[in-house]
Amino acid sequence: MTEWKLPMPSELSDKLQQETIKNLQRFSKGMDLVYRPREPQLGQTPKELIHKKNKSSLYRYGHAADRRHAVPVFMVPNLGISRPYIFDLYPGSSFIEYMVQQGFDFYLLDWGVFGDEDNGLTFDECVTQILPVMVRKLLRASKARQVTVLGYCMGAPLGACYAALYPEAVKNFVNMAGPIDFKQAGLFTTWLDQRHFDIDKLVDAFGSMPSDMVRVGFKMLKPTMDLTTFTNLWWNLWDDSYVEGFLALNKWANEFTPFPGEFFRQWVKEFYQQNKLVRGELVLGGRSVDLSNIRCPLLVVGAKQDNITPPQCARALMDATSGSDKEYVELPGGHISLIAGRGARRNVWPKVSGWIGQRSQEA
Repeated sequence: MTEWKLPMPSELSDKLQQETIKNLQRFSKGMDLVYRPREPQLGQTPKELIHKKNKSSLYRYGHAADRRHAVPVFMVPNLGISRPYIFDLYPGSSFIEYMVQQGFDFYLLDWGVFGDEDNGLTFDECVTQILPVMVRKLLRASKARQVTVLGYCMGAPLGACYAALYPEAVKNFVNMAGPIDFKQAGLFTTWLDQRHFDIDKLVDAFGSMPSDMVRVGFKMLKPTMDLTTFTNLWWNLWDDSYVEGFLALNKWANEFTPFPGEFFRQWVKEFYQQNKLVRGELVLGGRSVDLSNIRCPLLVVGAKQDNITPPQCARALMDATSGSDKEYVELPGGHISLIAGRGARRNVWPKVSGWIGQRSQEA
């Protein structure tokens, strides 16, 4: 029979006092958030604009004196959906800051925020026209011969297509939660099935994929997420560091951006609906995209609870490429937890930086 041990009166009194103080702090700081809202300071790591092509900008981070690795790192994020400052959230919680501190010559491609004038931009043009120019500018600035391509989310298939078409420029490739086998892309595979979803009608009607529709799609993945988020905020309102992180992440999580119409048409039709990339049927710039052309060292990072890119969807790149130096890592958490938050800094960033660092000497 279980024996219940009641706390001593003094322990009960201490806990009651602590919780009373926390409740007062929650109330006071909650009132501050409502009546004196403040904008979080984001993207503070020093950077330099290296090149701009239409809406897309290439940034170089950090200072020359801190760069210890010979091979530069080129981060390719998603196009549309959200802004890339998630990678440089705020000091102490910035993936870019962390990589710069590890001595990497770190570059980020900011695709920009697209408008109606960009609706003719295609996935094809991004891979065969924008990425090659950015890599050339990067290699010239860094005085290197090859680059480590690090693709996150949609940036991974964009980067993988580039690496398959231009393998001579790529020293290493890292896929962080990027979809490769779209047959295994979870709810998005179901929702975007061509039997139920007519992408041509949508693009022809709107011209683009509007940001409000992007928001609805991602919110539907976890309809109760906002409730959970604000419940967690209430319980942690007394903690200044938690509130700082919440303000930064919440701003990013609610700042959706649109897709150019033709990009979204090609993305849905050739990737989600026809799964051409992993089947070896994708053609870009008149050339076949063969993932087996990627022979460089490969790291694939999946997240166990990722409902945007389930682990098996990202892991497919391991079987599709032909190099001998390949590693797959599956870590706890969801899609965003690989790139932001305390768990990312503790579990993910050291693994990624360590793996790249061991392979960042010029041949």
